[in-house]
Amino acid sequence: MEPKVLHIGPLTERFNQRLADEHEVVQLWRQGDALAYLDEHGGQFDVVVTSARIGYSADMLERMPSVRAICSFGVGYDAIAVDEARLRGIQVSYTPDVLNDCVADLAMGLLIDCARRISAADRFVRAGLWPAGHFPQARKVSGKRLGIVGLGRIGKDVARRASGFDMPVRYHNRRQDADSPYGFESDLLALARWADFLVLTCPGGAATHHLISAPVLDALGPQGILINVARGSVVDEAALVAALVEGRLGGAGLDVFEAEPRVPEALLGLDNVVLAPHIGSGTEETRQQMEELVFANLQAFIEKGELLTPVA
Repeated sequence: MEPKVLHIGPLTERFNQRLADEHEVVQLWRQGDALAYLDEHGGQFDVVVTSARIGYSADMLERMPSVRAICSFGVGYDAIAVDEARLRGIQVSYTPDVLNDCVADLAMGLLIDCARRISAADRFVRAGLWPAGHFPQARKVSGKRLGIVGLGRIGKDVARRASGFDMPVRYHNRRQDADSPYGFESDLLALARWADFLVLTCPGGAATHHLISAPVLDALGPQGILINVARGSVVDEAALVAALVEGRLGGAGLDVFEAEPRVPEALLGLDNVVLAPHIGSGTEETRQQMEELVFANLQAFIEKGELLTPVA
């Protein structure tokens, strides 16, 4: 019997339409009060489709006693009630690996932009300021020290890209990766003091909440640059804003924020900050692969009762 699917929030129009065409689907975002709808109809659904940004809360899960699988679009799952799902025997999938290249590419792009001040130089030219004087000097990238917080799949891809810039690499993880050729630093403050650039590619969630604190930012220092392509929750955003405004941190390239899409207003006027609207996986090729993997997980569950890429 075809399972009934609850689609929590919209993705691309292509994805939304295909899901509705191929399966018996209710689009929750069109039902008004979501929790009120689930109070009345939540027991009808077997599978949930969501995304890393939209998530799936414990409150929703509590109202859906028949759910057997959650298929999520994205590599992060901190917004999904994974622990509660496991306790109920519910399988959860995500879309790892297919977005690694694009997120790593963006991390390097933000790093180069911040160091060489490309976005700031673009604004300088567009404002007609070039005839009146020279643009301020920026900082070299090649040969500088790169610290990575979270040497998982994406972190390793960032490190490989850094090798093309002759950058020595060290990393901080919960535990050392015995197979990694890069230097392990168990002390995050020590890594920040050593690094010229500190790139965040770690998971979100309670374990990494505000991991990048004021002391870490101070250790990175007035010449250091922070790059965040992980989760906004990993950084104490108030401390980051203060460090940048007060000149205690050299710069930042940010693709994620604590309360996105809201961005601290103080960051908008800073020339040493590059801001992106959470576009790490935002290429046509990668988003298509992510969509296909969601559908493949859903089909595998329907046919075999198992997901292809379950959350570990």
